[in-house]
Amino acid sequence: MTVLSDKDIENFIKNDKLGIEPFENKNLTPNGYDLTIEEVFIKKTDSHIKNGVATVPPMTWFAISTKEFVKMGPDIASQLWIRSSYARKGVMASFGKVDAGFQGTLTISCFNSNDSPLEIPIGDRFCQIVFENLSSSPEELYDKKSGNYQNQRGIKL
Repeated sequence: MTVLSDKDIENFIKNDKLGIEPFENKNLTPNGYDLTIEEVFIKKTDSHIKNGVATVPPMTWFAISTKEFVKMGPDIASQLWIRSSYARKGVMASFGKVDAGFQGTLTISCFNSNDSPLEIPIGDRFCQIVFENLSSSPEELYDKKSGNYQNQRGIKL
C-alpha cells in the first residue's frame, strides 16, 4: 500500500477515483484530509447538536458525524486519525479503516476522558483521513461484503 500525497488526492478526485464532498482546499494536508464535524450526539443527555457548540460532560461517551461524504474508489482504502488538538483535550476515539468502495459520511465513537466539560464547535476539524492506494483490486467492495453503512448521512449507531 502507498499513502496518497496531497497532489495524489487532488488527482484522484479530478479523475473520479476518490470523492470528498464538500471539498475544502484548506483541509488538505501533505498526506491526508481533515474531516469536519457535522453533528455531535451525546447519549447521556440524548442530545443531537448540529449548530453552534456541543458541550460534552466529563467522562461521557459521544459520537460525531463528519460533514464530508467520502467516496472510496475500488483501489482506495483509508485510515482515520484524531487531530492532536482533540487528543490533547482528553478525547479518546475509535478509529479504523474505511473500506474500498465505501460511500457515506463517517460516524466516530468518542469519549471525553477529561474531568471537565469539553466544548466541540460544529464545523471544527476533528480527524484526518489518510488514503492508501491498494496494491490490487479487492474481489468484492464494501457494498457487497457488508454494506451496512453504505450511503449513510449523519450519525448511525
